[in-house]
Amino acid sequence: MLDSKQLTSLEICAGGGGQAIGIEGAGFDHRALIEQNTHACATLRLNRPKWNVIEGDVRGFRPERYAGGIDLLAGGIPCTPYSIAGKQLGSGDERDLLPEALRLARIIKPRAIMLENVSELIKSPKFHHTRETLIHELAELGYQTQMTLLNAKDFGVPQHRLRAVVVAMRADFLQNFTWPLGNWELAPTVGQALEASMAAEGWPGAKSWAKLANDVAPTLVGGSMKHGGGDLGPDRAKRRWAKLAVNGNSLADQVPGPDFRLQHNVGRGGRLGYPKLTSDQAAIIQGFPTNWRFAGGKTARYKQIGNAFPPPVARAVAASIAAALRTRNGHIQ
Repeated sequence: MLDSKQLTSLEICAGGGGQAIGIEGAGFDHRALIEQNTHACATLRLNRPKWNVIEGDVRGFRPERYAGGIDLLAGGIPCTPYSIAGKQLGSGDERDLLPEALRLARIIKPRAIMLENVSELIKSPKFHHTRETLIHELAELGYQTQMTLLNAKDFGVPQHRLRAVVVAMRADFLQNFTWPLGNWELAPTVGQALEASMAAEGWPGAKSWAKLANDVAPTLVGGSMKHGGGDLGPDRAKRRWAKLAVNGNSLADQVPGPDFRLQHNVGRGGRLGYPKLTSDQAAIIQGFPTNWRFAGGKTARYKQIGNAFPPPVARAVAASIAAALRTRNGHIQ
Protein backbone atom coordinates (compact mmCIF):
# COMPACT_ATOMS: atom_id res chain seq x y z
CA MET A 1 0.00 0.00 0.00
CA LEU A 2 1.24 3.49 -0.80
CA ASP A 3 2.16 5.88 1.97
CA SER A 4 -0.73 8.26 2.65
CA LYS A 5 1.55 11.27 3.06
CA GLN A 6 0.63 14.04 0.60
CA LEU A 7 3.22 14.75 -2.04
CA THR A 8 4.16 18.43 -2.17
CA SER A 9 5.19 20.74 -5.00
CA LEU A 10 6.53 24.20 -5.64
CA GLU A 11 6.18 25.70 -9.11
CA ILE A 12 7.98 28.64 -10.70
CA CYS A 13 6.78 30.50 -13.81
CA ALA A 14 3.32 29.10 -13.16
CA GLY A 15 1.60 31.21 -15.83
CA GLY A 16 -2.12 30.61 -16.28
CA GLY A 17 -2.01 27.23 -14.56
CA GLY A 18 -1.57 24.57 -17.25
CA GLN A 19 1.25 22.74 -15.49
CA ALA A 20 -0.24 23.43 -12.07
CA ILE A 21 -3.55 21.78 -13.01
CA GLY A 22 -1.68 18.71 -14.24
CA ILE A 23 0.52 18.45 -11.17
CA GLU A 24 -2.51 18.86 -8.92
CA GLY A 25 -4.29 16.13 -10.86
CA ALA A 26 -1.35 13.80 -10.26
CA GLY A 27 -1.83 14.13 -6.51
CA PHE A 28 0.57 16.89 -5.49
CA ASP A 29 -0.30 19.64 -3.04
CA HIS A 30 1.02 23.01 -4.23
CA ARG A 31 2.84 24.76 -1.40
CA ALA A 32 3.66 27.79 -3.55
CA LEU A 33 3.31 29.02 -7.13
CA ILE A 34 5.56 31.86 -8.26
CA GLU A 35 4.55 34.02 -11.22
CA GLN A 36 5.27 37.62 -12.11
CA ASN A 37 2.44 38.31 -14.59
CA THR A 38 -0.45 40.05 -12.85
CA HIS A 39 -3.15 38.57 -15.10
CA ALA A 40 -1.80 35.04 -14.70
CA CYS A 41 -1.69 35.42 -10.91
CA ALA A 42 -5.30 36.63 -11.00
CA THR A 43 -6.21 33.52 -13.02
CA LEU A 44 -4.61 31.20 -10.47
CA ARG A 45 -6.36 32.93 -7.57
CA LEU A 46 -9.68 33.01 -9.44
CA ASN A 47 -9.70 29.25 -9.93
CA ARG A 48 -7.90 28.11 -6.78
CA PRO A 49 -8.38 30.71 -4.01
CA LYS A 50 -6.56 28.49 -1.53
CA TRP A 51 -3.36 28.23 -3.55
CA ASN A 52 -0.39 30.18 -2.25
CA VAL A 53 0.27 32.38 -5.28
CA ILE A 54 3.36 34.55 -4.93
CA GLU A 55 3.40 37.41 -7.43
CA GLY A 56 6.86 38.56 -8.42
CA ASP A 57 10.05 37.81 -10.31
CA VAL A 58 11.44 34.42 -9.36
CA ARG A 59 14.89 36.03 -9.16
CA GLY A 60 13.75 37.78 -6.01
CA PHE A 61 12.09 34.72 -4.47
CA ARG A 62 13.69 33.46 -1.26
CA PRO A 63 12.82 29.77 -0.84
CA GLU A 64 14.55 28.95 2.45
CA ARG A 65 11.29 28.30 4.31
CA TYR A 66 10.54 25.44 1.90
CA ALA A 67 13.91 23.71 2.25
CA GLY A 68 13.54 19.97 2.79
CA GLY A 69 9.75 20.05 2.51
CA ILE A 70 9.14 19.86 -1.23
CA ASP A 71 8.84 16.66 -3.26
CA LEU A 72 8.64 18.29 -6.69
CA LEU A 73 10.12 21.52 -7.99
CA ALA A 74 8.46 22.30 -11.32
CA GLY A 75 8.43 25.07 -13.86
CA GLY A 76 7.57 25.99 -17.40
CA ILE A 77 10.49 28.37 -17.70
CA PRO A 78 10.32 31.06 -20.43
CA CYS A 79 10.82 29.55 -23.86
CA THR A 80 11.91 32.73 -25.66
CA PRO A 81 15.67 32.15 -25.13
CA TYR A 82 15.38 28.81 -26.97
CA SER A 83 12.47 29.27 -29.38
CA ILE A 84 12.94 29.50 -33.15
CA ALA A 85 10.55 32.43 -32.92
CA GLY A 86 13.20 34.35 -30.97
CA LYS A 87 16.91 35.02 -31.34
CA GLN A 88 17.87 31.74 -29.59
CA LEU A 89 20.36 33.40 -27.29
CA GLY A 90 19.93 30.63 -24.71
CA SER A 91 21.92 31.36 -21.56
CA GLY A 92 22.86 34.71 -23.08
CA ASP A 93 19.24 35.85 -22.90
CA GLU A 94 18.30 37.84 -19.80
CA ARG A 95 15.03 35.89 -19.67
CA ASP A 96 16.80 32.54 -19.25
CA LEU A 97 15.66 31.16 -15.90
CA LEU A 98 17.46 27.81 -15.89
CA PRO A 99 20.00 29.30 -13.41
CA GLU A 100 17.11 30.23 -11.14
CA ALA A 101 15.72 26.71 -11.23
CA LEU A 102 19.15 25.45 -10.21
CA ARG A 103 19.39 28.04 -7.42
CA LEU A 104 16.08 26.93 -5.98
CA ALA A 105 17.01 23.26 -6.28
CA ARG A 106 20.22 23.94 -4.40
CA ILE A 107 18.35 25.54 -1.50
CA ILE A 108 15.10 23.58 -1.39
CA LYS A 109 16.59 20.15 -2.17
CA PRO A 110 13.40 18.74 -3.73
CA ARG A 111 13.14 15.01 -4.34
CA ALA A 112 12.36 15.60 -8.00
CA ILE A 113 12.57 18.35 -10.59
CA MET A 114 10.37 18.79 -13.67
CA LEU A 115 11.06 21.51 -16.25
CA GLU A 116 9.26 22.17 -19.54
CA ASN A 117 10.37 24.20 -22.54
CA VAL A 118 10.32 24.34 -26.33
CA SER A 119 11.66 21.32 -28.19
CA GLU A 120 14.76 23.23 -29.37
CA LEU A 121 16.20 23.04 -25.87
CA ILE A 122 16.70 19.30 -26.41
CA LYS A 123 16.96 18.79 -30.16
CA SER A 124 18.97 21.81 -31.32
CA PRO A 125 22.77 21.36 -31.59
CA LYS A 126 23.01 25.03 -30.69
CA PHE A 127 22.05 24.25 -27.11
CA HIS A 128 24.30 21.22 -26.60
CA HIS A 129 26.42 23.15 -24.09
CA THR A 130 23.31 24.29 -22.22
CA ARG A 131 22.10 20.70 -21.90
CA GLU A 132 25.49 19.42 -20.78
CA THR A 133 25.84 22.22 -18.25
CA LEU A 134 22.37 21.56 -16.85
CA ILE A 135 23.07 17.83 -16.47
CA HIS A 136 26.45 18.54 -14.84
CA GLU A 137 25.12 21.09 -12.37
CA LEU A 138 22.20 18.87 -11.40
CA ALA A 139 24.64 16.00 -10.87
CA GLU A 140 26.63 18.17 -8.50
CA LEU A 141 23.42 18.62 -6.51
CA GLY A 142 22.89 14.85 -6.35
CA TYR A 143 20.43 14.42 -9.21
CA GLN A 144 20.47 12.30 -12.31
CA THR A 145 18.68 13.74 -15.31
CA GLN A 146 16.55 12.46 -18.17
CA MET A 147 15.23 14.55 -21.06
CA THR A 148 12.70 13.75 -23.74
CA LEU A 149 10.30 15.26 -26.25
CA LEU A 150 6.56 14.76 -25.71
CA ASN A 151 3.80 15.67 -28.15
CA ALA A 152 0.49 16.86 -26.72
CA LYS A 153 -1.48 15.05 -29.42
CA ASP A 154 -0.28 11.75 -27.96
CA PHE A 155 -2.06 12.59 -24.70
CA GLY A 156 -5.52 13.33 -26.06
CA VAL A 157 -4.89 17.03 -26.73
CA PRO A 158 -6.15 18.22 -30.16
CA GLN A 159 -2.88 19.94 -30.97
CA HIS A 160 0.53 19.11 -32.40
CA ARG A 161 2.67 20.55 -29.61
CA LEU A 162 6.15 19.08 -29.22
CA ARG A 163 7.77 20.10 -25.94
CA ALA A 164 11.00 19.35 -24.16
CA VAL A 165 10.61 17.90 -20.67
CA VAL A 166 13.45 17.53 -18.17
CA VAL A 167 13.10 15.27 -15.13
CA ALA A 168 15.77 14.97 -12.46
CA MET A 169 15.83 12.79 -9.33
CA ARG A 170 18.24 10.98 -7.09
CA ALA A 171 19.52 7.85 -8.80
CA ASP A 172 17.59 5.49 -6.50
CA PHE A 173 14.32 7.18 -7.47
CA LEU A 174 15.12 7.74 -11.13
CA GLN A 175 15.65 4.01 -11.68
CA ASN A 176 11.93 3.61 -10.96
CA PHE A 177 10.87 6.45 -13.25
CA THR A 178 9.46 5.77 -16.71
CA TRP A 179 8.26 8.33 -19.20
CA PRO A 180 4.48 8.21 -19.64
CA LEU A 181 3.15 6.58 -22.76
CA GLY A 182 0.69 8.45 -24.91
CA ASN A 183 -2.91 7.40 -25.42
CA TRP A 184 -3.58 4.51 -27.76
CA GLU A 185 -6.51 6.41 -29.24
CA LEU A 186 -6.01 9.31 -31.63
CA ALA A 187 -6.50 12.81 -30.28
CA PRO A 188 -9.73 14.50 -31.36
CA THR A 189 -9.57 16.79 -34.37
CA VAL A 190 -10.10 20.53 -34.05
CA GLY A 191 -13.58 20.02 -35.48
CA GLN A 192 -14.47 17.31 -32.98
CA ALA A 193 -13.12 19.37 -30.08
CA LEU A 194 -14.82 22.64 -31.04
CA GLU A 195 -18.03 21.71 -32.87
CA ALA A 196 -20.21 22.11 -29.77
CA SER A 197 -18.76 25.51 -28.91
CA MET A 198 -18.98 26.70 -32.54
CA ALA A 199 -22.70 25.83 -32.47
CA ALA A 200 -23.36 27.36 -29.05
CA GLU A 201 -24.80 30.63 -30.44
CA GLY A 202 -26.91 28.98 -33.11
CA TRP A 203 -24.51 28.84 -36.06
CA PRO A 204 -26.10 26.28 -38.44
CA GLY A 205 -22.80 25.76 -40.27
CA ALA A 206 -20.93 24.36 -37.26
CA LYS A 207 -21.34 20.74 -38.34
CA SER A 208 -20.12 21.43 -41.88
CA TRP A 209 -17.21 23.44 -40.51
CA ALA A 210 -16.22 20.61 -38.15
CA LYS A 211 -15.82 18.27 -41.12
CA LEU A 212 -13.32 20.72 -42.65
CA ALA A 213 -11.36 21.05 -39.41
CA ASN A 214 -10.38 17.39 -39.68
CA ASP A 215 -6.94 17.32 -38.09
CA VAL A 216 -5.25 18.32 -34.85
CA ALA A 217 -4.25 21.96 -34.52
CA PRO A 218 -0.79 23.38 -35.16
CA THR A 219 1.08 24.64 -32.12
CA LEU A 220 -0.65 27.55 -30.43
CA VAL A 221 1.69 30.51 -30.16
CA GLY A 222 1.08 32.79 -27.19
CA GLY A 223 3.82 35.33 -27.82
CA SER A 224 6.13 36.77 -25.19
CA MET A 225 4.88 38.83 -22.28
CA LYS A 226 5.88 42.01 -24.13
CA HIS A 227 5.06 41.11 -27.73
CA GLY A 228 2.61 39.06 -29.75
CA GLY A 229 -0.48 37.25 -28.57
CA GLY A 230 -3.13 38.99 -30.66
CA ASP A 231 -3.40 36.27 -33.30
CA LEU A 232 -2.62 32.58 -33.83
CA GLY A 233 1.00 33.10 -34.74
CA PRO A 234 3.24 33.90 -37.71
CA ASP A 235 2.15 33.50 -41.33
CA ARG A 236 3.23 29.84 -41.53
CA ALA A 237 0.99 29.04 -38.56
CA LYS A 238 -1.92 30.99 -40.03
CA ARG A 239 -1.62 29.01 -43.26
CA ARG A 240 -1.88 25.78 -41.30
CA TRP A 241 -4.92 27.09 -39.44
CA ALA A 242 -6.50 28.06 -42.75
CA LYS A 243 -6.26 24.43 -43.86
CA LEU A 244 -8.47 23.68 -40.86
CA ALA A 245 -10.97 26.37 -41.89
CA VAL A 246 -9.89 28.72 -39.09
CA ASN A 247 -9.08 32.39 -39.58
CA GLY A 248 -5.90 32.92 -37.57
CA ASN A 249 -5.51 36.64 -38.21
CA SER A 250 -7.00 37.59 -34.85
CA LEU A 251 -9.09 36.23 -32.00
CA ALA A 252 -12.87 36.46 -31.80
CA ASP A 253 -14.82 38.01 -28.95
CA GLN A 254 -17.54 35.40 -29.37
CA VAL A 255 -18.35 32.30 -31.39
CA PRO A 256 -20.24 32.61 -34.72
CA GLY A 257 -23.91 33.53 -34.59
CA PRO A 258 -26.82 32.36 -36.74
CA ASP A 259 -25.95 34.74 -39.59
CA PHE A 260 -22.31 33.74 -40.00
CA ARG A 261 -21.60 32.30 -43.44
CA LEU A 262 -18.76 29.87 -44.04
CA GLN A 263 -16.98 30.83 -47.26
CA HIS A 264 -13.63 29.93 -48.81
CA ASN A 265 -10.93 32.30 -50.04
CA VAL A 266 -12.23 35.51 -48.54
CA GLY A 267 -9.71 38.34 -48.19
CA ARG A 268 -8.54 39.72 -44.87
CA GLY A 269 -10.98 42.61 -45.05
CA GLY A 270 -14.05 40.50 -45.76
CA ARG A 271 -16.71 39.88 -43.15
CA LEU A 272 -17.33 36.38 -44.40
CA GLY A 273 -14.93 33.45 -44.46
CA TYR A 274 -13.63 31.11 -41.80
CA PRO A 275 -14.52 31.53 -38.12
CA LYS A 276 -11.94 32.84 -35.67
CA LEU A 277 -11.22 31.17 -32.35
CA THR A 278 -12.21 32.66 -29.03
CA SER A 279 -9.78 32.46 -26.11
CA ASP A 280 -12.04 29.83 -24.51
CA GLN A 281 -11.75 27.71 -27.65
CA ALA A 282 -7.98 28.12 -27.64
CA ALA A 283 -8.04 26.80 -24.07
CA ILE A 284 -9.88 23.69 -25.27
CA ILE A 285 -7.16 23.20 -27.92
CA GLN A 286 -4.60 23.34 -25.09
CA GLY A 287 -6.41 20.72 -23.02
CA PHE A 288 -7.61 23.01 -20.21
CA PRO A 289 -10.73 22.00 -18.28
CA THR A 290 -13.76 23.85 -19.65
CA ASN A 291 -14.48 25.36 -16.22
CA TRP A 292 -11.02 26.96 -15.93
CA ARG A 293 -11.43 30.74 -16.21
CA PHE A 294 -8.79 33.24 -17.34
CA ALA A 295 -8.36 36.77 -16.04
CA GLY A 296 -7.58 39.83 -18.15
CA GLY A 297 -8.51 41.08 -21.59
CA LYS A 298 -8.68 38.97 -24.73
CA THR A 299 -4.97 39.20 -25.56
CA ALA A 300 -3.88 38.71 -21.94
CA ARG A 301 -6.04 35.60 -21.69
CA TYR A 302 -4.71 34.19 -24.93
CA LYS A 303 -1.08 34.73 -23.89
CA GLN A 304 -1.69 32.67 -20.76
CA ILE A 305 -3.31 29.94 -22.83
CA GLY A 306 -0.85 29.91 -25.73
CA ASN A 307 2.21 29.73 -23.44
CA ALA A 308 0.84 26.95 -21.23
CA PHE A 309 2.01 23.37 -20.77
CA PRO A 310 -1.11 21.33 -21.69
CA PRO A 311 -2.56 19.98 -18.42
CA PRO A 312 -2.99 16.37 -19.63
CA VAL A 313 0.71 16.14 -20.54
CA ALA A 314 1.81 17.75 -17.28
CA ARG A 315 -0.41 15.37 -15.34
CA ALA A 316 1.02 12.31 -17.10
CA VAL A 317 4.63 13.29 -16.36
CA ALA A 318 3.86 14.30 -12.78
CA ALA A 319 2.04 11.00 -12.21
CA SER A 320 5.11 9.09 -13.38
CA ILE A 321 7.25 11.14 -11.01
CA ALA A 322 4.84 10.47 -8.14
CA ALA A 323 4.96 6.74 -8.86
CA ALA A 324 8.75 6.78 -8.74
CA LEU A 325 8.79 8.72 -5.46
CA ARG A 326 6.34 6.27 -3.90
CA THR A 327 7.98 3.08 -5.13
CA ARG A 328 10.55 2.33 -2.48
CA ASN A 329 8.96 0.06 0.11
CA GLY A 330 5.61 1.76 -0.49
CA HIS A 331 6.78 4.94 1.20
CA ILE A 332 7.73 8.48 0.18
CA GLN A 333 11.41 8.67 0.91
